[in-house]
Amino acid sequence: MDDVKPFFLDLTEDEILGLESTFGDILRSGQLILNKYTEQFEDEFANRMGVPYAVATSSGTASLVMLLRAHQSQGKRIAVPTNTNFASAAAILHTGGMPVFMDMDCETFVPTLDMLKEAHMKEGVEGVVWVHIGGLISPEFPQVVAYCRSNKLFLIEDAAHAHGSQLGGVCAGGFADGGAFSFFPTKVMTTMEGGMVTTHSKDVADLMKSLRNQGKGASKFGSDHLHLGSSWRLSEIAAAIGLVQLSKLDKMIDTRALAAQRIAATLDELSVPYCRFDHMDHASQYKLIIRYTQDFSIDEMKSKFKALGVILGGGVYDRTCHQQEVFKDVPMRNGGYPVADKCCPRHICPPVTSGMTEDDTDRVVEAIRRVFS
Repeated sequence: MDDVKPFFLDLTEDEILGLESTFGDILRSGQLILNKYTEQFEDEFANRMGVPYAVATSSGTASLVMLLRAHQSQGKRIAVPTNTNFASAAAILHTGGMPVFMDMDCETFVPTLDMLKEAHMKEGVEGVVWVHIGGLISPEFPQVVAYCRSNKLFLIEDAAHAHGSQLGGVCAGGFADGGAFSFFPTKVMTTMEGGMVTTHSKDVADLMKSLRNQGKGASKFGSDHLHLGSSWRLSEIAAAIGLVQLSKLDKMIDTRALAAQRIAATLDELSVPYCRFDHMDHASQYKLIIRYTQDFSIDEMKSKFKALGVILGGGVYDRTCHQQEVFKDVPMRNGGYPVADKCCPRHICPPVTSGMTEDDTDRVVEAIRRVFS
């Protein structure tokens, strides 16, 4: 019997055949970038996320860099969680800003409003990159948005994990000054590689379209360069894949939710702590974050589950940003990051994918019972 794996590429044979035909049309047209599939993907993604504008990019990292450029991050101190992907903090450095790492709450794996206030008042931050870790929108996030607005801090949502996550009727990427999504292969939906910026501002959307295309203005293929942009475009082939994935996003999330709810019920029964998602309208279920107190390393936990036929997915994150060599020159917070240091090396993420069958979920549940009992 095959192991239950944490990754599933959700494309049926019929969808693959349809894409092969579409790829042929794209290649025969010779219009490989910035054409009808990209435009349709942007329109449909914006509609699904409840924002007026979406701009397709080459990656989630590019989306973050472009949004930070739009908010003139150079020379500014910008708050960001320490337990996030390299890209969240690296994008700040790439644009001339300085990351100010925030600690996290062990219940939610995200910073608290008070942590942000401390970073603002004591560290002088002028902007925030807030990460919806695992696809979870913090119950405090509407307050975070209100605080940033009242104190004139720009607020960018790193929504790389949060496609379709929703709180209080608002989707991730639609709360603040811009959202950055990733379509990396392991994400809730994929375009192979790619990303998307969401925004309520036409001016920001227009700037994003220029920056991704070598800084050109309204003309896609002219020779006038208005901004210091780069090659951050999404290909038409990638956009075509994105359209197929987006068309089934709700179904993929529903399948993930069934598995996550069943696993969560078992965790509740066993009194095993995890990051809850029942305060949200919808969670993308990119990661179900289980905390544990047993004296096992993450590698040991992975071995235990592997022996039971379950492959654990990557964590969020066992090595935090402040522990990474690449960020050694980023000033550390006085007092460090005690919660992240304690909780991040003691969490696991079981498989939750849109390919999960009832049998797969049963096997994950049984493995959890055996390990945590």
